[in-house]
Amino acid sequence: MPRQLADSRYEDDRPTLSDLRDGNVYSSAAYANWLSRDGTQVRFSPNVVKDIYKALEQESFSQKSLLLLEGLQYVEHNGQVVPGGGETNDDDGRSNSGAVIYAERMIEFLTDLLSQLPTRRYVHGLLEDLQILTCVRLSPLYTLRKNHSLRELVALLEHFHFFQDDLETEDDSSPIPDLHYRSKVARLQKESLRVSKEKLMVLGLANLASITQKDDLSSHLSVLDDAELRELSRRLGFRQNYPEGVPCSIDRNFLMTSILETFCRRPTVSDIVRGSSLLPNEESLFERPFTPKLDDYNGARPLALPKSNLQYLSTSDFLWRMFSLYKTESYFEIKRDLQETLRKLKPRLQNGSIVFGGNSKMAMRINRISILEVAPPLVGETVPAFVRAELDLPFDTVSGDVKKEWESLRPDDVVFLLSICPRDRQEASISDTTATFPDGTRIQILRCAEVLQAPGDHRQRGASTQTNDGRKLHINLDCKMYMADKKRAEFSSDIYESLNLIIRRKGVENNFKPVLASIQSLIQESGNPLPRWFKDTFLGCGDPAEAYYTNMKPIAESINFGHTFLNMRHLQETLSGSSHLHMNIPSESLDPPFVFTKAVTNTASAGREESTQTETKLKYDISGPKPSNPTPSLDQPKKHSNLVRYTSAQVEAIFSGTNPGLSLIIGPPGTGKTDVATQIICNLYHNFPNERTLLLAHSNQALNQLFLKISDRDIEERHLLRLGHGEDELQLHSQHNKYGRIESLMERRLKLLEEVDRLALSIQAPGAHGNSCETASYFNKVYVKPLWQGFKDTLSLAPNTETIRSNFPFNNYFSSALQPVIPLDGSFDSMLQAAEGCYEHISKIFAELNDIMPFELLRSARDKTSYLLSTEARIIAMTTTYAAIKRDEIVRQGFRYDNIVMEEAAQVTEIETFIPLTLQKNTGDGSPIKRIVLCGDHLQNAPVVQNTALRNFANMEQSLFARLTRLGVPTTRLDKQGRARPSIASLYSWRYPGLGNLDYLHQQTEFLTANAGFQHEFQFINVEDYQGRGEQEPSPHFLQNLGEAEYAANGP
Repeated sequence: MPRQLADSRYEDDRPTLSDLRDGNVYSSAAYANWLSRDGTQVRFSPNVVKDIYKALEQESFSQKSLLLLEGLQYVEHNGQVVPGGGETNDDDGRSNSGAVIYAERMIEFLTDLLSQLPTRRYVHGLLEDLQILTCVRLSPLYTLRKNHSLRELVALLEHFHFFQDDLETEDDSSPIPDLHYRSKVARLQKESLRVSKEKLMVLGLANLASITQKDDLSSHLSVLDDAELRELSRRLGFRQNYPEGVPCSIDRNFLMTSILETFCRRPTVSDIVRGSSLLPNEESLFERPFTPKLDDYNGARPLALPKSNLQYLSTSDFLWRMFSLYKTESYFEIKRDLQETLRKLKPRLQNGSIVFGGNSKMAMRINRISILEVAPPLVGETVPAFVRAELDLPFDTVSGDVKKEWESLRPDDVVFLLSICPRDRQEASISDTTATFPDGTRIQILRCAEVLQAPGDHRQRGASTQTNDGRKLHINLDCKMYMADKKRAEFSSDIYESLNLIIRRKGVENNFKPVLASIQSLIQESGNPLPRWFKDTFLGCGDPAEAYYTNMKPIAESINFGHTFLNMRHLQETLSGSSHLHMNIPSESLDPPFVFTKAVTNTASAGREESTQTETKLKYDISGPKPSNPTPSLDQPKKHSNLVRYTSAQVEAIFSGTNPGLSLIIGPPGTGKTDVATQIICNLYHNFPNERTLLLAHSNQALNQLFLKISDRDIEERHLLRLGHGEDELQLHSQHNKYGRIESLMERRLKLLEEVDRLALSIQAPGAHGNSCETASYFNKVYVKPLWQGFKDTLSLAPNTETIRSNFPFNNYFSSALQPVIPLDGSFDSMLQAAEGCYEHISKIFAELNDIMPFELLRSARDKTSYLLSTEARIIAMTTTYAAIKRDEIVRQGFRYDNIVMEEAAQVTEIETFIPLTLQKNTGDGSPIKRIVLCGDHLQNAPVVQNTALRNFANMEQSLFARLTRLGVPTTRLDKQGRARPSIASLYSWRYPGLGNLDYLHQQTEFLTANAGFQHEFQFINVEDYQGRGEQEPSPHFLQNLGEAEYAANGP
């Protein structure tokens, strides 16, 4: 993009007087308090803060930004600081004075204003004019050492203040923000030469890289005297004075800090995340900001954590927030697990050495650690490619069950290596802040490693050729920390030799590293990872209904809805009251399946009144399916009839999910979300044979239930693939996981090749045509197709039944059928359709063999699974966790998909919903995804977040499903439940306005008669405290009630 054009586009985004004159409440406030404008610098009166505060209290905005308003109660109360009081300290050492709390809340408030689209545009200009960051950094509160929490909050404010965003471009890597920065530096150079050409000649002629570092720029400006520095500040548009009563003096230090803060280059989000370590150490777990007790956060003080809001500035902003929050949550869980394991081990100091008085199957002492290999860095890197080590562990001292668990460690599992030492040990330490224990011990060192080869595992990975004798554990150490340790000369000799304990975590809870790595790679990728039609809706800006199917262009011209409707009456009942669809139903009776064809509007023949009523609706003509040729089948026909009589709301959801766009389906308990999702997938499978669908769920149980329903429908098994570890629970006739699917395909290949041999024998074609898929393909080209073409030529010369009966070339092949495939006494048309159906059956055999041929040619299992995932399977199922863990691997395999259907969407965090949208390579023009279907119930279950601070303060438990619902995105609410008796459903139906019951709940006997042993349809039993104790919480998030357990087991 030309530089001038990019600059002009950016300048057009700056507020102007015409922009402010007729806008929202914020633009009106800015216009009313407008003072002056100098180039790109906009100056506001401080009174605009009060106007913004009033605007935030308006009801219309409070519904859109509850998080922002929640922080205001601590900012002002009748002009007094809340809470007041003298100087005290929290348990974590933070200052508890009223001034500090007020300052923290005010910084939080400004951060919230900058982190949301409705307020950022104008508030950002105000804060630039006030030089708020410079004022804060030079304030006495900021410089006090004990106010570390305030400094962390200011760092977060600084991040959002200098965040580079460009809302007009669809690519987050747009050069426009960088060009704007370059223009600012060019202005600095120009004005510096005007102030003092002699002193600042080097600055004026220097290249960009040499003056954008704070130290270099400071050295250039330090030669100026106070008057020259003030003149340069004035020319650059910085504020020269503050209103009376503002205790802020603009001296040399203030001017210098303002210029340095404005013109030094800031690291981008990609730079920040690229430099972040994914593995913890003793500093990141036991130093701030993780030291405060986040698990019992009470909301009295703000935290330096980004928040999950209704809106985000860009996809990069969203990913950075999720990276920070997910990393904080993961480290919190790791710290808790390590402390729990060490509590069970009971380390203590005895005779100058560490002994463990307890036991834990999650930990084991390290006899010896040996560094086997340190690989040189890769090109462009500064850390080793890998650091391979070997641990000698005492497996002979543990039980067989514990040893088996340790041997079940998988490659790439993260383990934790600790050095437990005496608290008073006089030796150097990496960190002054460590985890201490009552018995005179502490955690001196914590390092992470990834399993390379577990004990008893004789598979070789990478360059390792060591033999595992059952006592050794081969690992890859954290390369970044190993390099940092080597740079510390005082620790280079014995830091790893001092490691004396290894701790592992449960596999299902220890997947934090691959998820963080997936987010990290997403941030570093260029381009827009989302579909272009979904980006604005995802960020929370624009029209909430923009991605709804009625507003999407183009839509399918014709859709066969298969077994969605049971009969014509069912279709009329469910679609007669639709607010989005207008159906032209023919007068004659039709049998399902029904085909919806987009109607051609004829405004000339239609009345004006009718046209006005239906102009906002999608118009369709209803017809029956095209007659198909009868084809014999090699297998028994699969049961695929639909017995579910869908309600009007379910049909609306199915119609929405089958069409392009975003579909949010809210399903209270028992309303048939799974049946709706199954029908949507079937419709997509049959109507769009070139498209592939990704099926997701939060839990393996829900995914297996949905996958079983799909496998019972009219979908070929070879097009189904289940990824992950939950496929073991599937009870299907054939394996649907990737390795079982390959075996099933090879078995299918043998069966089809047998049919090829039988066909060759029936037409007396010599040769072994059924040896392989390749020979079968040649047989089809050389023998089968010419025979069929010859039959068609003969039939064109003599089109009669006798010609079909005597010249059909495959009569012998179909002679084993239970009944004649070509009716002997049929009409010419019926006999011709039967003959074409027979050839279609033969063609399907060769088409399927052609699809299987790559598995015959590929030799390695890895190549076969990659081809299966990227090409053969059309419906791929996995959990959201599996997608987050395996994202990079799936993308490398060339996975491609067009539709996403997600169950339990309200139970999945935003980042775990976002990652499945990005499982294919970015082509630079946005994701090719056409449909996103989210099914869930945000009123029933929310994502599980164990950290109280992240759940309540940062709102990390917010799901994308719930956020889109709050933003006003059109939803389809299922309104009929069929799971519980109406009386039982009344216990929760109050939470779902309009929730009714299906008719059979009032008709079938099992719902009308009482359950044996129960006096009432539902009843609550009061259980007194057992041995003086009721509900207990022995450990965080683990609740138990022994009295209720005894009552359930033994009765009253």
